[in-house]
Amino acid sequence: MLTVSNYHYIRENYKTNYPSVFGVTPCQFKEQLLLLKNQGDFISANDLTNNADIIINSKENFILITFDDGLKEQYDFGLSILNSLNIPALFFANSINYDQKKVSTVHKIHLLRSIISSDDFLKSISKIDTTKINNINTFKAKEIYIYDDEKSAVLKYILNFRLTFSEQEKIIDSLFLAYYDESAVLNSLYFNELNIRELASIGFLGSHTHSHYPLGLLESKDIILELQNSKIYFEKLTNTTINTVAYPYGNKESCTNEVAEIAKKVGYKIGFTTDRGVNKGNENKLLLNRYDCNDLVGGKNYRI
Repeated sequence: MLTVSNYHYIRENYKTNYPSVFGVTPCQFKEQLLLLKNQGDFISANDLTNNADIIINSKENFILITFDDGLKEQYDFGLSILNSLNIPALFFANSINYDQKKVSTVHKIHLLRSIISSDDFLKSISKIDTTKINNINTFKAKEIYIYDDEKSAVLKYILNFRLTFSEQEKIIDSLFLAYYDESAVLNSLYFNELNIRELASIGFLGSHTHSHYPLGLLESKDIILELQNSKIYFEKLTNTTINTVAYPYGNKESCTNEVAEIAKKVGYKIGFTTDRGVNKGNENKLLLNRYDCNDLVGGKNYRI
């Protein structure tokens, strides 16, 4: 069987005016890896790609460590800890950060939410279209964003699932440019190309699509572009083959059967959702389950 533990942010300090980013410290990351080490054997992406059926159907517990979003702090803190413990991992990056030199909208939102309240965000949205904030299914929002307070969960739900991409980007880009220098953020937030090449050379690089959109909400032609563009870009940059993809957001709405079928046609062999659970053999290899690190041993939400 296969257990996948996923991470995003890893930094020493998470203090901001408004809590917007949640992750682990380097110390917490190392402690959790040591705890996980007692529960199974760590594998690499190449191990999984080459032996997926054997690993997933085994009675033994195999563990894969993954990171989403291609953040520089993952390289600076996470990789050194992994190397010190001789544990492989898989880092998923978005090609828009390199190909178009753009900060992903999701990260613009994270940065803005660290200095702007959820109420102010909702007011900005209402100025453009009040219908987008009416009749929100609060239960659905909380079901998706289980670690957020109600207002933050509703805000995230509106941004990610109620606004069109053009509406979302119009709001966010306007606010972001008022507070941040995009070029400076781009250089400080993400892997640089040398990092990307290094990770690819040791089999640690995967695709997180091109633009970090919820693929299941796109038209078929756009799903193809999102999956294909990132694969082609990173393969050309690194002279390696990219076999794995992690779908942004990772929930049922984002990871449909159509998305999995297109990913397979594009050339991916393994795909990851954020559905919580151990993979035991019945799963579609392009829709594998993946735990948030907080839900596993050593995580803040772990329950025996």
